[in-house]
Amino acid sequence: MTTPTISWFQNARFGLFIHWGIYAVPARGEWVKQVESITDHDYQPYFDAFDPIHYDPHSWARTAKAAGMQYAVMTAKHHDGFCLFDSQYTDYKATNTLAGRDLIKEYVEAFRAEGLKVGFYYSLLDWHHPDYPIAGDSIHPMRNHPDFKGHVGNLPGYVDYLHNQVRELLTNYGTIDIIWFDFSYDNMRGEAWRATELVEMTRQLQPGILIDNRLGGNIRAIEPEVYAGDFACPEQIIPPEGVLNEAGQPLPWEACITLNDHWGYHAQDQNWKSSKTVIRALVECVSKGGNLLLNVGPTAKGEFPEECTRILGEVGGWMHQNGASIYGCGNAGLPKPEWGRWTRCVQKDGTQNDNVVYAHILERGIGPVNVRGFEGKVARALLLADASEIRLQRPWNSAEFPDDAFITFASADLPNGNDTVVELVLK
Repeated sequence: MTTPTISWFQNARFGLFIHWGIYAVPARGEWVKQVESITDHDYQPYFDAFDPIHYDPHSWARTAKAAGMQYAVMTAKHHDGFCLFDSQYTDYKATNTLAGRDLIKEYVEAFRAEGLKVGFYYSLLDWHHPDYPIAGDSIHPMRNHPDFKGHVGNLPGYVDYLHNQVRELLTNYGTIDIIWFDFSYDNMRGEAWRATELVEMTRQLQPGILIDNRLGGNIRAIEPEVYAGDFACPEQIIPPEGVLNEAGQPLPWEACITLNDHWGYHAQDQNWKSSKTVIRALVECVSKGGNLLLNVGPTAKGEFPEECTRILGEVGGWMHQNGASIYGCGNAGLPKPEWGRWTRCVQKDGTQNDNVVYAHILERGIGPVNVRGFEGKVARALLLADASEIRLQRPWNSAEFPDDAFITFASADLPNGNDTVVELVLK
């Protein structure tokens, strides 16, 4: 059974992640400050140069919607501490750059206008804030700098700052559907962030909000912590069997995946995933009861890279024809077939719809496609893309497989090389 809050998330199945900030100016990825051990002084020119003259979140939202995405999560603050929103607790924000305005406010309004759910990413880390500890930290850009060997910071003071900014984000922008905290490590986890208090405040300000599982709790536990989160978010990997708790029960989850090899814009990273790869990753997630949160890193001018727009457009074409096998669907409760994946719609009460299953045929193979155990159970079969009839015809040499049905295609090639979806309406 799903709760009313989580049900929209599990129906949506496909979301957009947006990593954007002043790291788009050096264009070497979102961790550039850490990777290159850049001091605040040497990082300041990126703040001074940030001028997203082509930022049009309405265009972003239309692109996401056309791709078939149902929600978005955008970085309000990443690890470098720069805020895209107008926070009263810092000067390190978009309103003090050449942009001169609250970029998060515009994002929220634009995506809501397209009917998409809206989420915020907020980094628990902060490599700019003077109270954030450096000495002994395993990640901070200045961890090996001799001038900061004794910098123990003021963690309680920083956590006050963190809570105050989260309160702003959940107070000043209307209804927010997701808050994506990132991330806990070493001793910086759980109550180091005053996580119970943070979650209680979040629930009070936004009763319907979903919270990810990166505050440091164990979402898989039988009795998880208050701050363990509402959904798991495996990164750059799709778990073999979805995400289960310690009792073997399925949990809500989304795989967050980059379109190339970086989250933030990297001008030299052209290792783009094809639309075929994205479609198949989405189908794999849904077949295991999960979502796909696909990332785009906009340029310093505020535009999606052309390749991202092209790939999302191709994915959107497939989703337009085959979205019924994705939205509101999940694990079909069937063994994984040799030719692809199964999905099945989930009813409003959380139970499976026993009348329809979707065969995602990824590999043509030789001869007809063997659908194990479906002989005599199918009332009709349709190519989901155009609702045309698909023939179920037993070949002359199928006597050894009396329980199996066979899908026959006229050609040696599949109708759609990315993923051919056949809707099977059962008797």
